[in-house]
Amino acid sequence: MEIQELSVSERIILAEKLWDSVLNNESEIKLTANQEIELDKRLDAFMADHDIGSPWSDVKSRIISNK
Repeated sequence: MEIQELSVSERIILAEKLWDSVLNNESEIKLTANQEIELDKRLDAFMADHDIGSPWSDVKSRIISNK
């Protein structure tokens, strides 16, 4: 079966099932040392200033206005 033969809704369901299968095995996902360092750096920065970022509606507006 070709994926493009599926309807959009069928492809979305397939993608969801694929993602769920990844989440069910997340312990198998290993971060590189650089990824761990970067995540620690970002967490430290958040803990220092508690900047929670922007609400999705603001981010979406900025993205749309830059097109």
